[in-house]
Amino acid sequence: MTSMTDTALVKHFTDVRERTLKLIQPLETEDFIIQSHPDVSPPKWHIAHTTWFFERMILKEFKADYEEFNPVFDFLFNSYYNTIGPYQPRHQRGVLSRPTVEEVISYRASVNEHVLRLLSESREPEIQQEIEQLVNLGLQHEQQHQELILMDVKYNFFVNPLFPTYTKREELPAVGRKESNFIPFEGGLVEIGHNGEGFSFDNERPRHKVWLEPFKLAAKPVTNGEYLAFIEDGGYEKSEYWLSDGWNVVKDNGWKAPLYWMKDEQGNWNIFTLSGIQELHTEEPVSHVSFYEADAFSRWKGKRLPTEAEWEYASQGIAIQGNTMEKEVYHPMPAEGDAQAPLLKMFGDVWEWTASAYSPYPRSKPLEGALGEYNAKFMSNQMVLRGGSCATPASHIRETYRNFFPPDKRWQFGGFRLAEDRE
Repeated sequence: MTSMTDTALVKHFTDVRERTLKLIQPLETEDFIIQSHPDVSPPKWHIAHTTWFFERMILKEFKADYEEFNPVFDFLFNSYYNTIGPYQPRHQRGVLSRPTVEEVISYRASVNEHVLRLLSESREPEIQQEIEQLVNLGLQHEQQHQELILMDVKYNFFVNPLFPTYTKREELPAVGRKESNFIPFEGGLVEIGHNGEGFSFDNERPRHKVWLEPFKLAAKPVTNGEYLAFIEDGGYEKSEYWLSDGWNVVKDNGWKAPLYWMKDEQGNWNIFTLSGIQELHTEEPVSHVSFYEADAFSRWKGKRLPTEAEWEYASQGIAIQGNTMEKEVYHPMPAEGDAQAPLLKMFGDVWEWTASAYSPYPRSKPLEGALGEYNAKFMSNQMVLRGGSCATPASHIRETYRNFFPPDKRWQFGGFRLAEDRE
């Protein structure tokens, strides 16, 4: 990891921390403590935990005279770092009516002040570089939680019979490019993984060689309309398309469609968004599907999901731009009808499921100490997603970024594109 200039880092720190506060502005006080599912954390917990990260990993380690804002916060807002100590169970974060939202906001302001003061002080270059690297890590960590805030608020509002609206947005015209051709790639011996320039998580390293057979990748993600055809063909009733575990999940949970899809009284499909219930637009990328659903659809189409190596190789050289968090749409949008690029929407809109299990790269080494728990210990029973979403900050997206979720999870902005072997 390389460091920014002091001025650039201070600006980045301020911008990211202020962006989080902007994300919570539409919320009422009552919204901050809701935990409607064990996987979903209350917004108040997110804004406290991201602050705790800076306090625990940086201030307590490098600021000799630092006094903790509240020692109990080490238990309340530690997420899963066993080497640091015990913590509030994840499924019980919603019982924390105290500290208040106001106290948590004060906690953030206090930690911000101390971090900025720490960055302004003079010290040995090696120590300064270590601090800057940890601040960068903390900011990347906070950007992950910015997306989690949007994911969790969306789920909390969806299970409320009032279907609250997080942000008002007029429905945009459902214009899109209908055809989805396949782009050929030669494959061969290629390199993937982060090259060490700029920030990366330990799970993105090291850069290494992989062999790819010739393949084709769909020009754009699968759309709502394409997925609707799968539903109407009885895709959720035909076990032959599903992995065994996936079929059990479908039956146990009564899945009939992606998360947030719902029919109105006339039998028309609508979709719940952060802007409320809207008509289902067939040209938008399908989202909030599990790996099992993406895999089943691929089998139904006679195709497959790409491996993460295929996805990354295909994405190399494509500009990281698109429908990201900064657009404040918070919903995937159709591919533009006049778009000329061979591959569309590789970044933003929806995280794309791959066929790859989440596992370490060859010669990969986790960080030392507590931060070694950040990624490595989750490399079991998870699948890799690539590309970022409409809720991901643009500066957080990289072609090498490896997101991961268990194969049955759907509350993330997850979609997919198809792949096939090349003749």
